[in-house]
Amino acid sequence: MLSTTYRFRPTALALGILMIGAQAQAQDKAPGESIFSLSGFGTLGVVKTDTDEARYRLTGQPRGATTEVSADVDTKIGVQVGAKFSPMFSATVQVLSKQNGYGSYQPAVEWAFAKAQFLPSLSVRVGRMGAPLFAVSDFRDVGYANTWLRPPQDVYGQVPLSHFDGADANYQVALGSSTLTFQLYGGKSESVVTGSKVKLDSMVGLNATAELDGGFSVRLGHVQGKLTIENASLGGLVSALSKTPFASVGQEMDATKKHATFTGLGLGYDQGNVLALLEYTRRKTDSYVPSTTGWFATVGYRLGKFTPYVTLSELHQDSSNVNTSVIPAGVPVPGLAPDLRKLIDGVLQSQSTRQKTKAVGVRWDFYRNTDLKFQYERITPDGPGLFGSTTAAFGNTPVNVYSLAVDVVF
Repeated sequence: MLSTTYRFRPTALALGILMIGAQAQAQDKAPGESIFSLSGFGTLGVVKTDTDEARYRLTGQPRGATTEVSADVDTKIGVQVGAKFSPMFSATVQVLSKQNGYGSYQPAVEWAFAKAQFLPSLSVRVGRMGAPLFAVSDFRDVGYANTWLRPPQDVYGQVPLSHFDGADANYQVALGSSTLTFQLYGGKSESVVTGSKVKLDSMVGLNATAELDGGFSVRLGHVQGKLTIENASLGGLVSALSKTPFASVGQEMDATKKHATFTGLGLGYDQGNVLALLEYTRRKTDSYVPSTTGWFATVGYRLGKFTPYVTLSELHQDSSNVNTSVIPAGVPVPGLAPDLRKLIDGVLQSQSTRQKTKAVGVRWDFYRNTDLKFQYERITPDGPGLFGSTTAAFGNTPVNVYSLAVDVVF
C-alpha cells in the first residue's frame, strides 16, 4: 500500500515567506528600493600533513589531507538572502557548499527561517537555523569572521551537527553597561558523518550570554536530545549480540534514540590589540559514542593588518559507555567473530577521539573583506583521534599539519 505524507519543510517555509512578503510589500517600496539583501562568504584552503597513515579531516568528512596537499578540508562557499518585510517580520535563507558526509560538494540549505521581532528585546524564529552549540556557532563556517583558520577541532569536532529544524526565542536585557541574552530552542537535527546518518530528536537547549565591560564575554549553554545513528554494520552487530548471553553489551552499544547531552562554557576577551577565547565542553551519551571532554584556549595580538595567535587544546575520553568486562576473553560467536570481546573492543577503539593539539597561526588582512591565514598544528592522538582512514600503525605519534587559506566576504 502506498501512502503520501506531507512533511514540514523549513526551506519551503522561508522561501514562501520571501515570495509572499515581497508581493505584499512591493507597492509600499519606492522605485528601485528592495526589501531583499544578498551577501556571501567563501574559503579556498589547502592542507598538508607529514603522514600517510591517516587523513586529516573535519569530523564527518570522508576525504582529507595526507602528505599530498588537499583542498577538501576547508574549501567552501555560501550565499545568504535576507528579506525585511516590516520592522517586525523578516526571513533569511543561506545555501552552503562544502565537503559533506558523502564526500560531495552538493549545495545544501543551511539556514531557512522566518523571524518575528515582537519587542526590541524579544524575537522568535521558526525554520532551519544554525545549531547554537558552541561559543562560535552562527559564523563558524565564515572563515573571515574568525581569527583561526578553522575552529579548534578538539572542541568543535565533538558534535557534527551544524543546523537544526525547529524554533527558538531570544530575550535580551541590559543591566547597567552589560547585556544579557537568553536563547531557548527546540527541534531536531540531522547530519551525515562519513556515510552514516546522525540524528538528534526531541532536542531542547538553553544558552545564556553576557557581554560585559572591558571587552569580556561569558557564555553558558546546554542541550539534550535523543541520539540515533543509522549504520548498517552497527545495527547488525547489535542484532547479533541480542542473540547471545551478552545482550546487555549490545543494548549499551545501540545508538537508537539514546539520551545525549552537550554542555559548554565559553569565556572571551577582545579589547584593543589583545584577544582571547577559552571554551570548555562536555559530551555525554548512553550509547557506543563515547562521552568526552574538550577544551581550548586561544590568545592573539593584532599588529596592524597581522594577527598572530596561539591555541592549545585537548579532547579527552571520559567513558566508552560500554562494559565489555562481562564478556570473557576468547569467547567465539559462530558467524560473527572468533573472539567477541576483541571485536567489541576494536569497535570501541575506532570511536576513540583522544588527542592533544598545539597550534600557531597568523591572519593577514591584506585586502578589503579578504584575509590570508597560515596555521601550523602539532597533533598527538591517542589512538585514531579525529583522523580518518587510519592504519593499524597510526596513533601516539605527533602529526604535523600545515594549512593555508584565503577567506572572503561579499
